Amino acid sequence: MKKIFNFSVLALLFMSVLSCSSDDDITIVESDSAPVLISPEDGSSIVLTEDLADNPALTLVWDHSVYTVDTEIDYTIEMAVSGTDFAAPAVAGTTNTKVYSLNVAELNTIAIGLGLEPFEQGSVDVRVTSSLGDNADLAMVSNVISLNITPYVTIEPEDPQLFFVGAPQAYYGLNAWDNTTAIPMRYIGDGTTMVFEAYVKVGAADGFKFIGVQGSWDDGNYGTVGGAQDGNLENSGGSSDIKVAETDGDGFYYVWVDLDNLQYQSVKMDWGIIGSATANGWDGETAMTYDFENNKYTIAATLAEGEMKFRSSNTGNFIAGDAWKFNVGNSDPMVTYDPGAPNFSVSAGSYNIEFSLDLVGTATVSGL
Repeated sequence: MKKIFNFSVLALLFMSVLSCSSDDDITIVESDSAPVLISPEDGSSIVLTEDLADNPALTLVWDHSVYTVDTEIDYTIEMAVSGTDFAAPAVAGTTNTKVYSLNVAELNTIAIGLGLEPFEQGSVDVRVTSSLGDNADLAMVSNVISLNITPYVTIEPEDPQLFFVGAPQAYYGLNAWDNTTAIPMRYIGDGTTMVFEAYVKVGAADGFKFIGVQGSWDDGNYGTVGGAQDGNLENSGGSSDIKVAETDGDGFYYVWVDLDNLQYQSVKMDWGIIGSATANGWDGETAMTYDFENNKYTIAATLAEGEMKFRSSNTGNFIAGDAWKFNVGNSDPMVTYDPGAPNFSVSAGSYNIEFSLDLVGTATVSGL
């Protein structure tokens, strides 16, 4: 019997060594000691503020789990809407320590992802799960604490608005002087200034004004002072029409408005083609012809192999003292206000080119 017993002990030792050759085959008896969340207190409230996005918002501390082997323990922090029994939890993070921190932006992302309403307090349950090895063996779950979290969303500031209203609306399929369909102008201020622009077809006798709100004359009614066409504005129901084309006649006009200083400027735009592929090279534009009825510029030109752009140097010089302030290159979208846009590459040949601008300076080009 003694020989049989010794053989059995040796066999058990041999089997034990074999079982330790792979982590997947280790058999461990766990204790009853799951991790215990000890901080923050259950029911704590956290108000998140975007201005403090990088600041610490939540630090979780727990007592370690205890296993019967001396090995590294993995912890997973989970959060879920309170009362859902972690049916759809969010993993806030993982660690091998007994402390885990989230900054304001990280906790806000989790809270919003869980469906909490921005700027309203919502309740979130938190727990920590411990496990061993890559296969998350012998998981043990901590106690649950609830946190009252008020998240935020980033609110992008809206640009100020100004609208163009007057006789030229009729050229755009609208009723003249209909303030309910007043045309939005493009905001070009720096966020603190009230500066706007529009690219608009205007007849010699056409008058117009600017208003602050579509459908109302009461929230901004900007026109000339006593009818003087001198670049000055007043905000009054008694203001007079602006008539930028009285002197230069029918055409396509650039209109610039500075409400902070109650001033406006306008110029009849001359557009042309310029570049190594054009007759005048980069020294000056070859003029295009404006078709008032169809509201487009055209040119029939023989181009050399090279590059070109569209430019309105008269507008740039008048408004900004910069001949290249208004030009259109081969960008996406093609706009007047991207001076660094790439050039158009063209092959030698004959071209019939058409060029037009919408009310906010976006170009349409054909024939290249």
